[in-house]
Amino acid sequence: MNTYDIVFIGHMAIDEVRHFNGEVSINAGSAVLCGALAAARVGCKVAVVTRMAPIDEELVESLHEAGVDVLLIPAPATTYMKVIHPSEDVDIRQIIRVRSAGFFQPADFPALQTGVCHLAGISDQEFDLPFIRTIKARGLRLSADMQGFVRQGDPETGEIIFRDVPEKQAIVSELDYVKLDVVEAEIMTGTRDLEQAARQFASWGAGEVVITRADGVLALVDGTAFFSSFTNRSIIGRTGRGDTTFGAYLAWRPDHTVQEALDFAAALVSIKMESNGPFHGTLHDVFARMRT
Repeated sequence: MNTYDIVFIGHMAIDEVRHFNGEVSINAGSAVLCGALAAARVGCKVAVVTRMAPIDEELVESLHEAGVDVLLIPAPATTYMKVIHPSEDVDIRQIIRVRSAGFFQPADFPALQTGVCHLAGISDQEFDLPFIRTIKARGLRLSADMQGFVRQGDPETGEIIFRDVPEKQAIVSELDYVKLDVVEAEIMTGTRDLEQAARQFASWGAGEVVITRADGVLALVDGTAFFSSFTNRSIIGRTGRGDTTFGAYLAWRPDHTVQEALDFAAALVSIKMESNGPFHGTLHDVFARMRT
């Protein structure tokens, strides 16, 4: 049985991003790609379990190149997402799900040993509560990105509407780590105050809670809140900000304090946001950014 530091589960996707300044970029995207590459490129042993059409297998080439083991679950289509930024506020986005690879089933997840299994969903057609409970029952430390539940697609237009999640407390109670952003936090808790929102998630049974917003990232662990600021000089690579932050946090957290893991993640994602696509840097780059 293979052993990994982190196993990421989620759809690979084709991301079409339309920026406020008129620029359009089309790249391989998704939470699982951004998170896995961030962790792998700083030295973690990483695996990815994904659903996609085999014809689009080139989308995972960067994962293979980074040393990530990929288990591809064949699906009729690869998820395709349009992301539109209608203003300069990078936290305001219109998202349209053009195609979806469909829900994961318990049989899709192989017998793996891992420090943590992260459910890196990008919409509500990937994971349901029975799947979460089945994976948790295998004795794994479990993490999830709440965007995979809050982002709910219109069945006719495909437009992603951000809505509250009726089963949120049941989902969160199964999780050792929770990742979300300030928009998702407000939808599920009624507040944009990061610490208040994190404490609400902790009251539902979450272990460590990590929340991002435009200026930085907060973590709440054992009742204490920590924060680290982003230092990016551009927002051209804003898509994947939270996924990259959390992948870096999971990578650095086992051997470091909460503040050290946050500072590391904030520095890494600051580099990532200054160019399109996933993080392409090195540990040296991250340490250099942390020093500045």
